[in-house]
Amino acid sequence: MRKPAASTSKAARRPPAGSADALFDAYPAPVKARLLALRRLIFETAKTTDGVGALEETLKWGQPSYLTAETGSGSTVRIDQVKPATDQVAVYFHCQTNLVETFRELYPELSYSGNRAILLDVGGKLPEVALRHCVALALTYHLRRKASAAS
Repeated sequence: MRKPAASTSKAARRPPAGSADALFDAYPAPVKARLLALRRLIFETAKTTDGVGALEETLKWGQPSYLTAETGSGSTVRIDQVKPATDQVAVYFHCQTNLVETFRELYPELSYSGNRAILLDVGGKLPEVALRHCVALALTYHLRRKASAAS
């Protein structure tokens, strides 16, 4: 019996679920570099934002995802390459929150995709100040909702 030919499609090169490090290695070098910079920014922001606690990195929908599992303080943040574009990445937020609507008001200079993502070019400078603020707002989303409900 013949062995089936190995597939070279991108989907076939994807690492198994649960392997975020292997997933980053599957991206083209410029995309990988930008996503790793976003990953660092997310972890640094969590570390310096009161109430967030340790983040859990996992894969959701095949995308690196960051959860406030320890405290439940925020909404999940995901990052990925924009498909099929090879020159854009996105920071995704839960579409049933008002997060992206809030970001649009605060940072109209950023690019958005509907009510679910901030779009970023692979090349060029990251808008770090704006991104850190947006990520902090996402990672404390539930804390703020609880506080406003208690008021």
